[in-house]
Amino acid sequence: MPTLVRKTLGEYRRALIGWTVGLCAFLGMYISIYASMMRQDPETFAAQAIAKYPGALRDLMGGMSDIATGRGYLQAIAYQLLGPLLFTMCAAILGNRAIAGPEEAKTLELTLTLPIDRRRLLLERWAALALGLLAVTLVTLALVAGASSAAHMEVPFGSILAAHTGLFLLVLFFGTLTLCVGAAFGRKQVALAVVGVWGVAGYIVETMGRSIDAISWLRWLSPVHYYLDGRPLYQGWPYGDYLVLLGATAVLLMTALLAFERRDVGV
Repeated sequence: MPTLVRKTLGEYRRALIGWTVGLCAFLGMYISIYASMMRQDPETFAAQAIAKYPGALRDLMGGMSDIATGRGYLQAIAYQLLGPLLFTMCAAILGNRAIAGPEEAKTLELTLTLPIDRRRLLLERWAALALGLLAVTLVTLALVAGASSAAHMEVPFGSILAAHTGLFLLVLFFGTLTLCVGAAFGRKQVALAVVGVWGVAGYIVETMGRSIDAISWLRWLSPVHYYLDGRPLYQGWPYGDYLVLLGATAVLLMTALLAFERRDVGV
């Protein structure tokens, strides 16, 4: 493993451990609720869960029509809104630590005095970001698979793997977007603002656009569309959608390289 990748992963260590523990606690707690309550009286608890959300908010939660089933409950709590939101926050924080964070802390200029060009610096920082997110994804995948099996949700591992892979590709996109904006502007707040607006707007457009014709065409501009539209937890691997997410991530990485090479750091 390249030295800079290893060093960057070391810098990420506390954040990665913290986010992994937090995400596992969140997922484990909600899956345990299904085992202890939802399975005992699914009709009652499904009605109560649906009653808590008005129509528009219910759309944002994926409709919740089958929340009484193991697959529907897992989709709602892990893969629809809350899970991707938390994972994206983790990706954005790590993405900001790649370029924008060190630049604002006035340490990036010192790093650039070393015998390493900007292209290699950015690529190895991005590699550390990707590996860090992959580690969080693998641990939470094991947790979800094990906890859902223990809760007798009856969701095949292949379906969970397909959904979790899509989750990883989505947060890798947003992590790369954060790095890209940071490489272009050198400001953490700008990067977080772009990711926040694109993420929230993209999610709203994807969920609400299914029933509102005026904004339905915008779904194709949302990375969330390529994560949710194929319904991997229900239908398996949407290879085309996942390739779009990979391609978009590659474009962002190339954009970051060009922007970082042409910009005066610290200005």
